[in-house]
Amino acid sequence: MLDLLNRTLLYAQNRTDELVIAFNDHLFLVLVSLAISLAISVPLGVWTARSRLAALTIINLFNTFRVIPSIAVLFLAIPYFGLSNTSAIIALTILAFPPILINTDAAYRTIEPAVREAANGMGMTGWQVLWRVETPLALPVVVAGVRTATVEVIASATLAAFIGVGGLGLFVVRGFALFDIAILLVGAIPVALLALGADLLLGWLQKWLQPPS
Repeated sequence: MLDLLNRTLLYAQNRTDELVIAFNDHLFLVLVSLAISLAISVPLGVWTARSRLAALTIINLFNTFRVIPSIAVLFLAIPYFGLSNTSAIIALTILAFPPILINTDAAYRTIEPAVREAANGMGMTGWQVLWRVETPLALPVVVAGVRTATVEVIASATLAAFIGVGGLGLFVVRGFALFDIAILLVGAIPVALLALGADLLLGWLQKWLQPPS
């Protein structure tokens, strides 16, 4: 085990520049995918929380994405967008949709009607109620969905290497191809640490946003 770790560290040291580029590429794919998913899923979640028909249609549609493997979406996008970042981002964005959408819907749907009525009674407009009352109450649950999506996207971004896009998955693929676990770990360990760090950070943010009882 110690010999394996030493070989992993040695390989990483000899390819520091390549590792840094792969890490940056991986982070780019994750951040862009999450940003797009947030921009679409959160407004949709607010809407579905207010419309039963929209909830039945949109949430069921997005739930079907969960049964489609990311690698399948990735290869379906290739004929249209080629071996590019766009194909990888589409697959990762679709992967992030369900947890963010479902949590956003649940967060706004479960707010007590009495809270809205009290805000309306104080003379607040619909937008003021949404931003100043509902959103602060909903944020912890929304962040929980973002937390789940982030970990899934970080792990799944390794699949981008299968189409030659880049990211830390390059080392994982190379390790498999050469039957060398040390090379595989050069990619797998940073992915695991990145996912763990994101989970801890968003977990702390979720607790910080939690309103006092």
